[in-house]
Amino acid sequence: MIVLWRVTERCNYACGFCAHDRRLGGARHETAADEALRFGRLLCDWGRARGEPILLSWLGGEPLLWRPALPVSRLLSASAGIRISATTNGSTLHRPAVRDAVLDAFAELTISVDAFAPGHDRLRGMNGAWHRARAGIMALANDRRARGARLKLRANVVLMRATLPDFPDLCETLGDWGVNEITFNQLGGRDRPEFFPDQRLRPEDVAALAACVPRLRARLAGRGILLCGDTRYLDRFRASAAGEAIAVAQCPLGASFLFVDTQGLIAPCSFSTADYGIPIASLRTPADFETLPARFAAAHAAARCAACGDCPSTQIFAKFAA
Repeated sequence: MIVLWRVTERCNYACGFCAHDRRLGGARHETAADEALRFGRLLCDWGRARGEPILLSWLGGEPLLWRPALPVSRLLSASAGIRISATTNGSTLHRPAVRDAVLDAFAELTISVDAFAPGHDRLRGMNGAWHRARAGIMALANDRRARGARLKLRANVVLMRATLPDFPDLCETLGDWGVNEITFNQLGGRDRPEFFPDQRLRPEDVAALAACVPRLRARLAGRGILLCGDTRYLDRFRASAAGEAIAVAQCPLGASFLFVDTQGLIAPCSFSTADYGIPIASLRTPADFETLPARFAAAHAAARCAACGDCPSTQIFAKFAA
């Protein structure tokens, strides 16, 4: 079971394509530490009862700005047996205490790197973001080697029209920094529709990507680096670029993947919390947790979430396959 949990809406960067851009107004919600611990331990109890491993992954905003992130991760990984992950902009990895905590408690860490400098800095709205990410990743890779730790270091790249030509060289550079695995997303338009038209991938862009991926994957594999995303994933890119909807008729609602938002709603994905979300506060026992797939299926049958008509959930389309 993979559980993604958006624990904070705060961020220190100003990405023009992200809803958590620090320049945007509105309330910035966060998850309470005690609720994170309670629900994390419930996940562990359910996993033990089912004999199923749990990967709990913190999202933001910038999740490493969430003050409980490191102590809660340590407690859950040590006492509850949950594998911990997070997706970060890398802005705190220069701190030895952060790197130590990540190596102590985390099974995986994903760092978002979208382009070479100065393009990355411009996209992230932060001068020095590229060099900060580079230094942090390399320091963490060195610390991992020195400690003999088994942390998986992953980089995730958001592909857009301006950055796509540099993607192969960027992957090679990320490998030089010590990254084990690389994933990529196409730019989406839901969070910041004003940014999307000028940078969305066109059919010819996706065709160029699909042509280069097999060679790039083989080259990286020769260096021990995994490039994820198989043909099903590229088919999702092609459909998006062509304006074709892909509905998922048999979505495994809550069977192996769940999303929790900062309001404490759990749903089959981040796009369905408004339609199918259930308060995690109402889940007190493993038996309660066991009811989730049936409850999601009932909600889906009663009134299908609009996003299901053109599913944007990357895990459905094998983002992490190779």
